[in-house]
Amino acid sequence: MYVATLAGTRYAFADLRAVMAAATPLRSGDVLAGLAAASQVERVAARYVLADLPLKAFLEEPVVPYETDEVTRLIVDGHNAAAFAPIASLTVGGLREWLLGDDADTPSLAALAPGLTPEMVAAVCKLMRNQDLIAVGRKPRPISAFRSTIGLERRLAVRLQPNHPTDDPRGVLASILDGLLLGCGDAVIGINPATDNLETARRLLDLMDGLRTRLEIPTQTCVLTHVTNSLELIGAGAPVDLAFQSIAGTQDANRSFGIDLALLAEAHAATLGQKRWVLAPHVMYFETGQGSALSAGAHHGVDQQTLEARAYAVARRFDPLLVNTVVGFIGPEYLYDGKQIRRAALEDHFCGKLLGLPMGVDVCHTNHAEADQDDMDDILTLLGVAGVAFVMGVPGADDVMLNYQSTSFHDALYARQTLNLRPAPEFEAWLRRMGLADDQGRLLDPARSGGVPRLLAALDL
Repeated sequence: MYVATLAGTRYAFADLRAVMAAATPLRSGDVLAGLAAASQVERVAARYVLADLPLKAFLEEPVVPYETDEVTRLIVDGHNAAAFAPIASLTVGGLREWLLGDDADTPSLAALAPGLTPEMVAAVCKLMRNQDLIAVGRKPRPISAFRSTIGLERRLAVRLQPNHPTDDPRGVLASILDGLLLGCGDAVIGINPATDNLETARRLLDLMDGLRTRLEIPTQTCVLTHVTNSLELIGAGAPVDLAFQSIAGTQDANRSFGIDLALLAEAHAATLGQKRWVLAPHVMYFETGQGSALSAGAHHGVDQQTLEARAYAVARRFDPLLVNTVVGFIGPEYLYDGKQIRRAALEDHFCGKLLGLPMGVDVCHTNHAEADQDDMDDILTLLGVAGVAFVMGVPGADDVMLNYQSTSFHDALYARQTLNLRPAPEFEAWLRRMGLADDQGRLLDPARSGGVPRLLAALDL
């Protein structure tokens, strides 16, 4: 039992899960689950409790039982006590103060990451205002690489997302052309297929790999299909650069996705066996999102932000190239409006970076959410300031296959220009070689660019 008295009223919280849930900023998913604080005063009382809680408490009281959950076992058994030692005496509030101080610099945060558990970073996140999440979130610089390097300082990569409602090759290629001309695609050229048909996935992989090879683009390609499909495609000799999978923060939620840690390990090993990388063997791509465990009926009484952070422990285990939260995709039942989506985006980026991941964000919302493109503009700008590793590039910001609103190629260009950010260095050099950018990395007018005929010829539209 955890207790706090505030304004003459005594607030009691049955366990650590209840403290964490009540301390979380208001969001519709926690209300739906019956976990949210009943009032703002109760929320503040829970934060008082949380601030005084020793960090060691999270090692002693798992929010999901060790005996029944393999994600908890992964977190506990994989905890690095030596990395944790420098902050082992701190409370959650003490960790917040340390993170905001000058001693928490990029090297020290890299050394600390293996000693942090998802519950620790979720807890300190709950004590922070948005400004704090940005100030601390920009400090860690986890770096990954395959053919391009992700996460470097002053760089912003973009996933070129050429989805098509019928997986039509010409439509896909037209979107890829659009994205390349606007400097997008350095994180990955990644397609969400309209179906799980293996023949279609193979055709799309061959299409993208052929284009990449002909144009010598220093990037990686991916069809975002279920990991079991990737295993079959690898077995059939398809050009699989990255194995993709959506993941969550509990064993039961992952089971609802048709996966477990053993299956992810099998996919990781098989994709490594392809040996398709040039710079480093980071071969996994994971997507997450607050609310996924609740939507699967697998939240175990834990708030959605804490469970989201636990998903990053799953990702961290496999040393991925890319991880991104699809922050507003599940819908207003979980993140109701632009304010809640904005907060969740900053939380997810902060937690992922502290845990050592090259963290990206799909800045997005469904068409029935209380949000619009102005909200997405605000979130994209804040994340750019916070040092996000990559964002999405969707033609016109409107994904016509998944039917949701994201960020466009032009939005990524805006973020780079406004915040003085550049593409991944290998991709930027390619843009210059192709005549699509000048020596400072600034994009040239496509109408006068010598690279356009070469692109058109390679696309064979």
